[in-house]
Amino acid sequence: MPAPGSAGAPSSVRTAFVSGTRLAGWADRFGASHGGYGPQDDDDGLRLVAADGTVALLQAPWPADGRPGRGAGPLERLAALASQPRRLGLLLVRRGGYAVGVASEGTLLASKAGTRYVQSRTAAGGQSQQRFARRRSNQADALIAAVAEQAGQVFAGQAFEYLVPGGDRTLADLVLGEPLLRDYARLPRLAYLDVTEPRAAVLKKAAADACSVRITVTDAG
Repeated sequence: MPAPGSAGAPSSVRTAFVSGTRLAGWADRFGASHGGYGPQDDDDGLRLVAADGTVALLQAPWPADGRPGRGAGPLERLAALASQPRRLGLLLVRRGGYAVGVASEGTLLASKAGTRYVQSRTAAGGQSQQRFARRRSNQADALIAAVAEQAGQVFAGQAFEYLVPGGDRTLADLVLGEPLLRDYARLPRLAYLDVTEPRAAVLKKAAADACSVRITVTDAG
């Protein structure tokens, strides 16, 4: 497949999340806007290569795991796979707060969001910097423990098969490393979600995104 864009002209890249039920309509509009397209079923997803050089990479929200989508072509099969009612556990955490939930078909079944303050880094030196570093470390430890406790409460009694982390990767990994979440940390992890502020509204959107086809469009240069 030729690389989109001409030499020396940077291509514009954007990402969207589209539910399985809306995927066919999205593909129709994509084709109408770019002069039609041809599908390429690759290892990393389904590519729609448009006549004008624009490329859309469509990736399923989860692996087939023995339950492939059914349909006449790759687009229809991908839409069917993404429409399956699989359950996900979401854990979003950043320095200022957290949001955890369990979702299926893009809808939250249980959730909890809250704030927790951790100071920013400082350029101060000497003993003042050391005291600040200890205080910040203690705050981060408290955040990790608090989020793990809240996640344990939300996840309890809510069976799900995949875990979706998001926010600060390091903090999310530390939370999942807490003994309270040991069993959940063993679950297969889906694509990481890049969220800025884990709040209730953000968690609601994250639940919908995590159950949707991730589409990365690279425009022709």
